Amino acid sequence: MAEEVRRSAREKALEIVAIRDRLAVGLHTRLTECARALALRFTKGGRLFAFGNGGSASDAQSVARLFLDPSAGRPLPAYALTNDMGVVTALSNDIGFEVVFARQIAAFTEQGDMAVGLSTSGNSENVVRALDEAARRGLLTVGFAGYTGGRMAEMDSINYLFVVPSVSVHRIQEAQTTLYHVLWELTQQALTESSHGDGEHTNAHPGAHPGDQRRPRL
Repeated sequence: MAEEVRRSAREKALEIVAIRDRLAVGLHTRLTECARALALRFTKGGRLFAFGNGGSASDAQSVARLFLDPSAGRPLPAYALTNDMGVVTALSNDIGFEVVFARQIAAFTEQGDMAVGLSTSGNSENVVRALDEAARRGLLTVGFAGYTGGRMAEMDSINYLFVVPSVSVHRIQEAQTTLYHVLWELTQQALTESSHGDGEHTNAHPGAHPGDQRRPRL
């Protein structure tokens, strides 16, 4: 039994390393371009809104926390649309769970903001609808999906889509975690390069919550 556990652990570790290696090669350019696009919007006062279901809801909260309260670098205005359960349950009960994120995008965002949708299958109806709504409102849209991308891979409304080519939900979520951490690092790097290049800085500064004056009233 102990040997079987060790063998399984080795296989899983090798699998996630192999997936991350493929993503590093295949998505490097797109990650860099996406980070620069995010950085540009942040410098202009844009805010990031993340959303997903289940484990992806936890990842959305991690994305928001990573940008808003980083261990290093500058804090940036970011919010998870799963945080306020009053709003989530009201929309789900009164209208339908399929619009729980799209309605918040419509209510709280402005042109120039950013939307990050996460789905392991790429087929989550409420994530798909929210990304479509975000695109209609002029937001920069970023998607994270697994398998072959599902419906998200067929959407014209996603500016940057990152697909983890795996059939394992566990490997998909592990790789997505790596991807959004890399995206955050590249965004911080792009902001630093921008501030060194033109002397401009974002409205964010240590010791304050950026975007407080435009924080959504949930």
